[in-house]
Order: sequence, then structure tokens, then C-alpha cells
Amino acid sequence: MNQTPQHLGIIMDGNRRWAEKKGLPVFEGHKKGAQVLEDTVRQAKKKGIKTLTVFAFSTENWKRPEREINFLMDLGKKTLGRDFRKLAKDNIKINIIGQRERLPKAIQVSFKSIEHFTRKNNGMTLNIALSYGGRAEIVDAVKKMIKNKINPEDITEKVIGQNLWTSDLDLLIRTGKEQRISNFLIWQAAYSELYFCPKYWPDFSEKDLDQALQDYVSRQRRHGK
Repeated sequence: MNQTPQHLGIIMDGNRRWAEKKGLPVFEGHKKGAQVLEDTVRQAKKKGIKTLTVFAFSTENWKRPEREINFLMDLGKKTLGRDFRKLAKDNIKINIIGQRERLPKAIQVSFKSIEHFTRKNNGMTLNIALSYGGRAEIVDAVKKMIKNKINPEDITEKVIGQNLWTSDLDLLIRTGKEQRISNFLIWQAAYSELYFCPKYWPDFSEKDLDQALQDYVSRQRRHGK
């Protein structure tokens, strides 16, 4: 039997479809999704999760309409700007992972300040994947190894892992009715357990999180043994 996963990943999918189903503007789905994320972070910490990595905005999402992208960037800045002190008080460390250079400069500055403010917290780490892609992460790791002049014969799976933006994954939850990992933590998820929740992200609740964790605990993780 497994213990509570140490590293949990969540693909928060379905905000737009949730809004469309209810006859609401797309933006309302994103706002509701941000509220659910705030609740989920605190619930995960309460349940003993050590690292939570959430997929907030992918490299592919840059193809969306400019108005929606601007709204999402502004929503992320406002949400973290409003709540990061509460998260800091809860001893949560915040990291932003992804192609940060593609984010608006003002948001880069804001996120850097939040990371600095929470850098010494050790109760739980919250990784927010923004402008993130699993393949892009691996490319970045290769570039780091070249820059650091690591000899090809010294490159191992462990060395590659050390150059990624985050560590291995125990459990990956995806909402939104799709059953794929969509370029999220593709290296880290090699041996992770997958759990697909049929709800859209704005409807995700603590009960749904509990069901995913209970399902994880019931599985046998052999890692090929």
C-alpha cells in the first residue's frame, strides 16, 4: 500500500467548457478556477502533500486569443498578489516554472518578488507552471548541461533530473474529461500514477481530491520490479 504522495501534480482543465456549459463568459470559468486552486492548495498541505505542481498555462496556450491571454496573466498576478501573503503565513514556498522570459515583464517582476518572499518556507512547495511545456523543460535541461560543460559520458538520468525545473512525480490528477498528460511533467511522470477526474476544474472539490488520494493509496507501485 502507498503512503500519501509526496509530489502531486494537477492539470487544471475545463475552465472554458465549464463556463460555456453554464452559459457564462469564458472569463468566469477562469475566475472560478482560480478560487478552486486557492482552496486546493490549502487542502493539499493539510493532507501532507510536500510538493504540489499545477499546470496553469502551457506553451501551447499562447495560441489562444490575445484578450483571453491578457485576462489570464492579469488574473494570475492579482490572485497571487492578493493571496501569497496568506500562503506565506501557511509556510508555503512558491515557485514559478516554465519559460518565464515569455511572460510580461511586470508579471516576471511580481512573481520574482513572491518567490523571494516565500523562499525560506518549508511546509509545502507550490510550483505554478506558467508558459510551461514538458518538452521545453527537457530542452532547457540540455542547454543547462551544455552551459555547465558536463561531459556527455557523465550525463545520466539522475543528472538530467537535477537540471529540470521540478522533481519526480508520484500522482498526476487531470480534470476536464480528457485522458492525456498534454506535455505536462513528461519526464517526471514516467512512473507516476494517473488519475482522471471527470469533472471540470471549477467543480473540483476536496472530496474529489480525497478520492484521488485514496485511489493512489490503494495502488501497488512496483517501478518495474
